[in-house]
Amino acid sequence: MLSSSTLALSYLLIVLPNVFAAPHVVPAAGQSIPLIRRTQPERTVADWELWAKNEREVLTAKYGGNVEKRSTGTNLLTNQNADSSYYGTVAIGTPPVSFNVILDTGSADLWVADQACTTGCSKVQLFNDLSSSTFHNLSEPFDIQYGSGAAEGSLGQDVVQMAGFSVPNQIFGTVTQATSGLLQPPVSGLLGLGWQSIATSKATPFWQTLASSGAWSDPVMAFQLTRFINGSNVNAAEPGGSFTMGFLNSSLYTGTIDYQSLPTTPSYWILPMTSLTVQGSSVTIPSGSSSYSAIDTGTTLVGGPSSAIQNIFAQIPGSQAGTGNWQGYWMYPCNTAVHVSISFGGPSWPISPADFQLTKISSSQCVGAFFELNTGGSAPNWIVGDTFLKNVYSVFRYNPAAVGFAALSNTATAMNGVNAAPPSPTIGSISASATAGTGGSNAASSRWGVPWAPLVGGVFVALGAAWM
Repeated sequence: MLSSSTLALSYLLIVLPNVFAAPHVVPAAGQSIPLIRRTQPERTVADWELWAKNEREVLTAKYGGNVEKRSTGTNLLTNQNADSSYYGTVAIGTPPVSFNVILDTGSADLWVADQACTTGCSKVQLFNDLSSSTFHNLSEPFDIQYGSGAAEGSLGQDVVQMAGFSVPNQIFGTVTQATSGLLQPPVSGLLGLGWQSIATSKATPFWQTLASSGAWSDPVMAFQLTRFINGSNVNAAEPGGSFTMGFLNSSLYTGTIDYQSLPTTPSYWILPMTSLTVQGSSVTIPSGSSSYSAIDTGTTLVGGPSSAIQNIFAQIPGSQAGTGNWQGYWMYPCNTAVHVSISFGGPSWPISPADFQLTKISSSQCVGAFFELNTGGSAPNWIVGDTFLKNVYSVFRYNPAAVGFAALSNTATAMNGVNAAPPSPTIGSISASATAGTGGSNAASSRWGVPWAPLVGGVFVALGAAWM
């Protein structure tokens, strides 16, 4: 039985194949993947406290153990829970059915709620294996434990499509039980965009099958995320930006992409944080491997070593450490516009004061979006989420492995806070496909050797009230 304890935000895992068969590639055509953003309901200070506590605990669980070795298209995104999480759509089966999934560079597995789900799956789109002529039941159970919850079900194999790309035999998890709060409607699951080495299944992720097979025109995927956290009259769902595969959308950034190579064998998308400034003053941060930062689209905030976070707030007059559920967070005067910039070895990238401010808890006191996080083991010390990523055009390159950033264009920033109809799920024609080989699975495992869960939303993406 699964724990009944609630979880705000998080997702996890399953199993996929770990080798490729010879891919069949068709010339690619340019397409885009819209992202969707949904606003969160009005929260009381008490609600924010619980959300913050959950965000901290979930991220600690996600990154708190030892690392296990383990053509073109665009998907428009939806912004959910006031910048808490961003989701896009994938289509599964024959005929294809679309599902909203969190796009998470901090994990590497695909899973969706199944029609047989008995707990934790209400009001979301469910996968019906009986309706797909190409579904194959692998008859392998899985049981994933994470932070404050769990999910379980079985493994299946079917056609998975996204942004004009298709993998005809993708292995994914079909969830039949989930901890209450794990799935926040209308999101049905999660698509991991990290490397195979961190897949709980030890299998090849959807994106990596495409990138390694040559199905993409260029071996890159990129994000542009919108900001609504400081908007007014925000609707329940807003345009969230875009996620592209196989190309870069030059209309969304200016200048050149500054690529920084991954310092370790690919697992998470890790970069060393080389400098950090607050209010124009440099603050002391750890160096060497202690500076490693996971660039995580599935996390809302920025978590880092206690000493570094304390140094950040030491530059902000009137700051004070939080207590109780706010432990690890810091308060500061709301009338102070906090300017933070981060460098990962190249340019210093500024973060908007609007993104630094997580929420207001009184007429004069606000909570910062940087918080103390102790990951432990060989996990990266910093988890850099959407608080930072909303301020840059971010690129994740397969070969040579690197993460790149560029300044957002006026076209991109003009989308911030502008109410408009969110993108609708669409199922387009397939322009390229790649076949994944069959591989072994590890159906009952937990990430990093410990329970984990991605954040998204409310604070998870921090992830969201339920998707922290």
